[in-house]
Amino acid sequence: MARERRNGSGGGTDLGSFLRARRTHVSPEEAGLRVGPALRRPPGLRREELAMLAGVSIDYYTRLERGRETRPSPAVVDALAGVLRLDAREHEHLRDLVARAARDASREPAAPTRTVRPGVRLLLESLRPNPAHVVSRTSDVLACNPGGMRLLAGLDKWPARERNVARYVFLHPDAPSLFDDWDEQVRACVGRMRALAGTDPDAPDLAALVDELLLKSPDFARLWDHYDVRLRSHGHRTFHHPEVGDLTLGYQSMQLDGTPGHRLVAYYAEPGTPGYDAMALLDTAVDRSRPRTGSG
Repeated sequence: MARERRNGSGGGTDLGSFLRARRTHVSPEEAGLRVGPALRRPPGLRREELAMLAGVSIDYYTRLERGRETRPSPAVVDALAGVLRLDAREHEHLRDLVARAARDASREPAAPTRTVRPGVRLLLESLRPNPAHVVSRTSDVLACNPGGMRLLAGLDKWPARERNVARYVFLHPDAPSLFDDWDEQVRACVGRMRALAGTDPDAPDLAALVDELLLKSPDFARLWDHYDVRLRSHGHRTFHHPEVGDLTLGYQSMQLDGTPGHRLVAYYAEPGTPGYDAMALLDTAVDRSRPRTGSG
């Protein structure tokens, strides 16, 4: 994540970058301040305003933003979260950043595994015709059943090592038309990556993906700088699929115990509905595309 390390006036840490980014999202009026007209006032709260509202000195808060103070008390963290109007997930992310800033920076992150257990592969097969896939912490597609591959139209044309949900959403030419809510999909992808960056920012797999998307996608670069943190584990998605038409499916994302970072994402629809029929068509369409074997 070379770009992120270069960004931010005055240097600092991811904690400082997060604080700087988030205070620009809160207006003085939202924070309960009355301010007069000012020429070229920057958006959001100034450092001294945030420090005053959080009950800390401007010098202390400046050290936080510049990475010279890495151990704020829980009370200070909670006060900052309140002034910045963080939701529960963003508040937790702020705590993660504080905890990481206080740890030994020389710790080497463990290399994540790409191996999917045989039992999980059997589970994927048993879920058919429901599309399902297993993804890594950075959303690499590690294993899937036929519908799970075909649902993301065109993903199967990419080499296996390049199949990544975030890369697909931002870089595949069919993605904006496939997702009914493409804008929400890209924000969710960035939010999940931001959450991971809060706990393991120097992980090589995350750094490589972020650097690639910063280089290739202006949309990603814009959203990455917003520091939004969001994790969505269930809901509904509507697809405009080039093979089976429009379909709306529920989805559920589940962490897989025993393999850190791996998630199972499965889609579903009520039997007898158009969504279920489209799922079944996706599943059998993949089967028909496989080479036939034997003398028949």
